[in-house]
Amino acid sequence: MKEKILANRYRLTEQIGMGGMAIVYRAVDLRTGHNVAVKVLRPEYNEDTEFISRFQREAEAASKMTHHNIVNLLDVGMDGDNRYLVMEYVQGKTLKSVIQERGKLSPALAGQIAIRILSALEHAHRNGIVHRDIKPQNILVHADGHIKVADFGIARIANSSTLTKGDNVMGSVHYFSPEQARGEGANATSDIYSTGIVLYEMLTGRVPYDGDNPVAVAMQHLHATPIPIQNLAPDVPPALVRVCMKAMEKNPAQRYQTARDMAADIRAALENRPERPVYPEKEFTAVQQPKPQIREENRKQMSDTGRNRTENVHRGKTGKIILTVLLGLLLCAGLYFGARAVFRQVVTTATVPNVKDLDVEDAKELLTREGFKYIEQYYINDNVKANTVFMQNPKENTVKRKGDTVMLSVSSGPTQIQLPDLIGKDNEEAAAIIRSIGLIPSLKSVMSDSAEGTIVSQSPAFGEKANKDTIVYLDFSGGKTKVPDMVNMKLAEAEELLKQNGLRINPVLDYTDTRNAKEHGIIMEQSPAGNIDVQLNTDVSLRVYRYPTDRAEKMLTVNLEESEESITLRITLQADGSDVEYEACEYVYPPDQERIQPVSFNIPDDRAYTCRIYQNGVLTDTFGLWE
Repeated sequence: MKEKILANRYRLTEQIGMGGMAIVYRAVDLRTGHNVAVKVLRPEYNEDTEFISRFQREAEAASKMTHHNIVNLLDVGMDGDNRYLVMEYVQGKTLKSVIQERGKLSPALAGQIAIRILSALEHAHRNGIVHRDIKPQNILVHADGHIKVADFGIARIANSSTLTKGDNVMGSVHYFSPEQARGEGANATSDIYSTGIVLYEMLTGRVPYDGDNPVAVAMQHLHATPIPIQNLAPDVPPALVRVCMKAMEKNPAQRYQTARDMAADIRAALENRPERPVYPEKEFTAVQQPKPQIREENRKQMSDTGRNRTENVHRGKTGKIILTVLLGLLLCAGLYFGARAVFRQVVTTATVPNVKDLDVEDAKELLTREGFKYIEQYYINDNVKANTVFMQNPKENTVKRKGDTVMLSVSSGPTQIQLPDLIGKDNEEAAAIIRSIGLIPSLKSVMSDSAEGTIVSQSPAFGEKANKDTIVYLDFSGGKTKVPDMVNMKLAEAEELLKQNGLRINPVLDYTDTRNAKEHGIIMEQSPAGNIDVQLNTDVSLRVYRYPTDRAEKMLTVNLEESEESITLRITLQADGSDVEYEACEYVYPPDQERIQPVSFNIPDDRAYTCRIYQNGVLTDTFGLWE
């Protein structure tokens, strides 16, 4: 497929990866000139409706995530029989390659990489998405050292070290959790367990569990204890060891419950700050599995000897012998003529087989084998797959003479609808046209120099034919703008600059603690990076420095409403004179939770902020901070 152009937009230049279900290519986006990564499903999975529906559903979920440590999903589409995903291209290596080249990583480097992975997972988990396949092969290390987590929201690539249950891929066996090994569902703590496995591998240069086959490795996840990290890497700080081992607890309830908590303890371990107890001190010993006891039982064989008896019958009278012979001759003659009539009936008739719902070629082969002729007649049928028999005459199980003809009614497929030319039309008008001719529109905003809101591409293309209820993918222009470089800029300045460029700020900020008070509220990182072209109204994620003081973190006591249902508490902050409402924190309290709750959240910078408290989406309180 190299040098093929998908959707008249992505020119595949070279293969850069391959798995059991998909092949990954480096490609050039012909509209922007940018390099992208295109993952194309193998043809043998194009008819797997269950996989396709999951693929589309999860791809849609992944497209909603924007985070500087996550490989962004840029496009989803289909060109002919080729289903594909388009992602940002990360120039670098996988973390697996880095470990294989270097062996053990330093505790500081391993910890920083783990923090970046956990930052991505925290963002995903907040959006209700569980990765389910965290492993070094899915962690990309950019040439400048930036970390990106890949393969969010797509089907897992199957290989020799992947276990399946039915048709569902459960994850890579060296990194999945005990609950996944038991065939249970994965959740956020499953991702945390896998991150613990990755951290162990970075610190020691080897995976904690290995074996001759996937089942053997899975059993170790359930029952074995890994070799202590200190035995393999004595220079790892004990605090970091305890963090790793807590993440790898076999009981999900004993692990970290959020990726954010684990990242905080890794930072504490790397900075030699007094850490809270995270993992009980205990001696690590390998679990010796008991050998099965084999019992051999003797079986007795018994044989019975039968006795044969021979009886001799003597008949003495000649008359009886003659009568018996005559009767025998008459009987033989009757049997002969009767058998001949039955034989002629059997060999010249046959039962018509059931060929309904068979492919027409299979139906013709079966009828020929049973001694029948056939005539095919083709009809348009919106409910039956093309070349499938949907009616036969005579019906099945009818007895007919061999050589008789069976009439076959065969589907020629559903009614074909020719696609109109929608390029340049307003997206709402184009969607209405698609619905009016019996097709289903799927609209997506993309970056383009064309007039905002107008269609820039369609699939299937103009003039092509499609079945009724086929999805027509319509890309419309979302405009185009350049992301400003805001690193080392104050947050207030960044808000105004993004507004001027037609961009939005992600209301969920990321924070990095600093010991320099002057850096408080200064932007440390941004995603997308500066000077990159994006479509209008794109969310830009920011990481700001946080100098830990009483003004940087706020503690509140909130009186919850009386309710027999769970309560979602959300607190937002909006600086005076700004139209950006930041999401400071969100908590979910069960029905039996106490009505008075202490909560804490970060203050982005030194501006005066208005705090708003929402309970189950309803604004219940508003007040100013430091008025």
